[in-house]
Amino acid sequence: MGDDGFTQHRGLLFTIAYEILGSVSDAEDVVQESWIRWNDADRASVRDVRAYLARVVTRQALNRVRTVSRRREDYVGPWLPEPILTTRDIADDTVLAESVSTAMLLVLETLGPLERAVFVLHEVFAFDYDEIAGAVDRRTDAVRQIARRARAHVEARRPRVEVTPGEAAEAVERFRVAASTGDVQALVDVLAPDVVFLSDGGGRVTAARRPVVGVDRVLRFMEGLLAQYPDTRLEPAAVNGGPGLRVMVDGALDGAVSFGFDGPRIRAAYYVRNPEKLASLAGPVRLTR
Repeated sequence: MGDDGFTQHRGLLFTIAYEILGSVSDAEDVVQESWIRWNDADRASVRDVRAYLARVVTRQALNRVRTVSRRREDYVGPWLPEPILTTRDIADDTVLAESVSTAMLLVLETLGPLERAVFVLHEVFAFDYDEIAGAVDRRTDAVRQIARRARAHVEARRPRVEVTPGEAAEAVERFRVAASTGDVQALVDVLAPDVVFLSDGGGRVTAARRPVVGVDRVLRFMEGLLAQYPDTRLEPAAVNGGPGLRVMVDGALDGAVSFGFDGPRIRAAYYVRNPEKLASLAGPVRLTR
C-alpha cells in the first residue's frame, strides 16, 4: 500500500476529528495536517498504524480546538455542528450512528476538549486507556478518571426513552408530510410537548436567535418560516447518522434538518441554514470505526 495505511484509515481519522471539532472543514484540515506528519514519520517503527494515526489526528484536533472556540465566541445565534450526509447503512452501527448525531455532538460540546477526546476514543472507537494516554499526553490512571467523568456526563444527558431506527424514520416522515401539507394536528401528534427547535443561521440568513421551546412556539415559528419561503420542499435524507431532511427553497439547497427523539416522538429539531455550513450536503461523507 503506497501510503502504508493512511488511506485505509482516512474515514476513521475524519470521524475522530469531526466528533471532537463538530466542523467538517476543520476536520478535513486536521486530517490533511495528519497526513503531512505521517509522511514525515519513521513508518518502519510504527507497530500499530491505526493507533498511531488516531494519536496523531487527536493531537492535531486538540491543537485546533482553541481556534474553533474563539470563532464560536462571536457566533450569532445558536451554534450547531456542521451537518453531513451519511450513508444509510451507518444505522446498522448504532454506536457510530449515535456518536455523529447532532444531539450527541451537542452533548460532547458541553465537555471540555480533553474529556471529549477521551470519550470519543474510548467509547466510540474502543481504544484502550494506554493508547489514549499517548494520544492526549496524560497518565493512564488520569485517563481512566477523565473517561469515567465524561461517561457519567454523557449518560445524564442521553434521551430518557430509546428510539429504534424504524420509529425514528417513521417520526421524521410524519413530520415531513405534516409540515409539507400544513397539517397542524399531525405535527402536534409527532412532536414531544417540550420539543426544542434550534436554527443556525450564523447571522447570515433568517434564524431564531434563541432556542424555540414547546409545541405552540415551534409551530408558530415553522409557520412563519414557511410563509416567508412558500416554495419550500423537504427531501428525505440521512443526516448525521439518522433520518433527516434536506430543505430546498426555490429549487436551491437552503439547509438540513436533523432530529433528536424521545421514544417515537421528536424532542428536538436542528435546522442548519448558515450557507458556510452546507458544503458537505452534496453527497455522503464516509465515516468508519
